[in-house]
Amino acid sequence: MMKHYVRLACFVGGTLFGSAGVKLLTSKDAKKAYTHITAAGLRMKDSMMETVTCVQENAADILASAKDINETRAAKEAETQVEDQEA
Repeated sequence: MMKHYVRLACFVGGTLFGSAGVKLLTSKDAKKAYTHITAAGLRMKDSMMETVTCVQENAADILASAKDINETRAAKEAETQVEDQEA
């Protein structure tokens, strides 16, 4: 029987705590805090996107340079093979 009273007390306490929590979370001050946190998150996202864009541009430049190096190297090797075959 005591178990039932403990469970009932926990339920009632949880309900009261939940109701107070909902009131607290929907207050003007809480909304203001959520707004500031969301604004900071958006600023952070914008900053991260700028960094990602910069990294992508640098990676594209590196890839293009690497392709140029490989093309030049392949052309030199082809030249060397032609010279070796002619000799």
